[in-house]
Amino acid sequence: MAKVINVRVSDDIVKRLDNLSAKTRRPKSFYIKDMLDKYLGDYEDAYLALERLSDKNAKYYSTDEVEKILEL
Repeated sequence: MAKVINVRVSDDIVKRLDNLSAKTRRPKSFYIKDMLDKYLGDYEDAYLALERLSDKNAKYYSTDEVEKILEL
C-alpha cells in the first residue's frame, strides 16, 4: 500500500520541478518517486559504510593483503 508523505523543499526546487513537469506533462510526484527509487539505495549504502568504518573492532586490509587472500 502506498503512503503519503509531506516534505518541505526550497522555492528553487519547486520551480525546477514545475518546469520539468510542464515540459514533460508528467506530475511532480513522478519525478520525486523516481529520484527516491534511484538514489535511496545509495544513501543507505553510504550510511552502512559509515557504520562499518565506525566499528572499533573492524579489521582493515591493504590492497596487497586482499590480493594475497584472494590469490590474485
